[in-house]
Amino acid sequence: METENNPHAKLPHILLATRNRHKTCEIQAMLGDGVLVTDATQYENLPEIEETGITFEENSKLKAEGISLHVPGIVLADDSGLEVDALGKEPGVYSARYAGPGCTDEANTTLVLNKMKGFPDEVRTARFRCVLAVAEKGVTLAVFDGTVEGILAHEVRGEGGFGYDPIFMPLGYKESFGELSSEIKHSMSHRSRALAQFKEWWTTRG
Repeated sequence: METENNPHAKLPHILLATRNRHKTCEIQAMLGDGVLVTDATQYENLPEIEETGITFEENSKLKAEGISLHVPGIVLADDSGLEVDALGKEPGVYSARYAGPGCTDEANTTLVLNKMKGFPDEVRTARFRCVLAVAEKGVTLAVFDGTVEGILAHEVRGEGGFGYDPIFMPLGYKESFGELSSEIKHSMSHRSRALAQFKEWWTTRG
């Protein structure tokens, strides 16, 4: 039988407009076993969508709409990043490439830490923001926004998570997202808050 050969065959399917496997695995974990999450790495000829927007919402809509023109069903796109108040909300939409094209997570976090060197805790306020856009056939169907407030650590702390996780401490915690367990992070993160809104929309869509 089909379900014996492929247990995922009849699960609802969501395609993420990303090639970031860390992000795909994180969203799959947050959405749970009742849905199959795949991403653009499963397709050979999907275009690279240039992120020309100046806001997270603009970029997430660009990616969702652009990829949904080439695949059936709905496409979910995530644009997210770190906003540091003392840096004028940088790196913002440039979070993934703050240290330059093709840079590593380590280069990005080092640049932020260097720019914030000497700043006391009271002015190290920051937040992670995530905007999700859902599109089908080139048209955005819904947009969801999640944030988590915190402060920047003075050094890299922990080896968990990815991106800026090791330098971000959510409010109420002395540990960074790089030190906290994935269960704790997923219960409060910017992405989990946006995904909670998406799940509500998804389940009521019918």
